[in-house]
Amino acid sequence: MAAQRTRERAGSGAEHDAGPYVPHTGDLAELSRAAAACRGCPLHAAATQTVFGAGPRRARLVLVGEQPGDREDREGEPFVGPAGTLLRRALAAAGLDESSVYFTNAVKHFKFTVPETGKRRIHKAPDLREMTACRPWLVAELAAIRPRLVVALGATAGRALLGGPFRVGDHRGLLEPLPADGGPEGGPALPEARVLVTVHPSAVLRARDRDAAYRGLVADLEVAARALAE
Repeated sequence: MAAQRTRERAGSGAEHDAGPYVPHTGDLAELSRAAAACRGCPLHAAATQTVFGAGPRRARLVLVGEQPGDREDREGEPFVGPAGTLLRRALAAAGLDESSVYFTNAVKHFKFTVPETGKRRIHKAPDLREMTACRPWLVAELAAIRPRLVVALGATAGRALLGGPFRVGDHRGLLEPLPADGGPEGGPALPEARVLVTVHPSAVLRARDRDAAYRGLVADLEVAARALAE
């Protein structure tokens, strides 16, 4: 029945709004199935598939990245590429068990360009309309999981959670309340939780001084670990 209502709402065909595709449910499996059919923005046309979040149903910690990368798009799982490998190493270094973390992204489809000189797909950052269109999925995930803490990895995730204009440096390492606004009209409200902003692990991989950037990421995740231990 929920899936039928979702299909009926999606009949409006809004070009930049995933809200009509999001079922009114707290079941992550049902949300994931519905997200696979999302046509809420043009990114679905070129992507291989929707990459929904993954992790425990009642995770106390949710990590939110920007969008899937090339490997995530092909495999259908978040944070399985090089940035995800580095992130998991940083989690362990900060004393956080990755098996208890829910991983997701602010945007669920891979946005990319293909240079004329080759076939390799190059990541392209989602724009504000695409992030805003996809935000109802993130709200639904957080409402279903009800975590104690959400870590925003990078500016896109930070803006999706805290609003904009947004600069990582203005928020990095701080524990802030998650705004209590909701997603689409009649949809779920965000839970009471705190947000911690840090850099995206892909920024660490691109950094000139990668060791220093990695230590900074671990230090921010240690703040998250201490907050969860309170």
